[in-house]
Amino acid sequence: MILSVQNLSFRYNSHPILEDVRCDARPDEIVAILGPNGAGKTTLLRCMNAMLQPRTGTVMLGEQDILASTRKEIARSIAHVPQHIEPPRVTAFDAILLGRRPWIGMSAGRDDILKVQAIIEQLNLSDLALRHVDAMSGGELQKIVIARALVQEPRVLLLDEPTSSLDLKNQHVIMRFIRTVVRTHHLTALMTMHDLNLALHYADRFVLLKGGTVFAAGAEEVITPELIEDVYGIPVTIQRWGNRSVVVPDTDSDEPAGSAGVPRGR
Repeated sequence: MILSVQNLSFRYNSHPILEDVRCDARPDEIVAILGPNGAGKTTLLRCMNAMLQPRTGTVMLGEQDILASTRKEIARSIAHVPQHIEPPRVTAFDAILLGRRPWIGMSAGRDDILKVQAIIEQLNLSDLALRHVDAMSGGELQKIVIARALVQEPRVLLLDEPTSSLDLKNQHVIMRFIRTVVRTHHLTALMTMHDLNLALHYADRFVLLKGGTVFAAGAEEVITPELIEDVYGIPVTIQRWGNRSVVVPDTDSDEPAGSAGVPRGR
């Protein structure tokens, strides 16, 4: 089922943030939303699940009009993993169980408990199940938050910079984790990212924002040195390392303003 965003615009008061944004995402794929700070990446993600109401445009998940749906209906279709999480003093099991809220009434039933247990086993989180989430590392906590999103039984995952606070190893642990989750559960994932090389390693398609509009979108072939310089304002080269593309900034040519005539340090 395709998630389709068409003609989407959003303003904070009278200040335009997004203008005529169009993009889509399909099952079994990861779409990386890229662009410099202030490009509108997080705002776009929040518009996709109606946390923010766009000024114009539509967000459709198959035949479901997301912007016209109730919060419960949206939560049964789309799960959001925010960038910053304040972990409560609860066990990982209870934190994951909170993801069943769109489906339960006054209290969780046996079926909800079984679904949580199944997700924990599928994601190999049994060792974390009875630990308190406020005592976990960043990587462990991110896994629990993603498991909570999965137990909502969504069709779409929206992740806001899921690796931003993680070290190098845990960045790849979480990205492999997300990729496995997407493929196993046949989900659609859209995530905002800053690390171009991490995005190239794990994403299937890319949406690049600049100034609140879609500057380019497509598979890996759209990621060119010229495009990156246009979007980020820094020259780069793209090299092949095995079967992967690697973006290398040309920092020597990026002289700070006013540095002419200043000798380089040795």
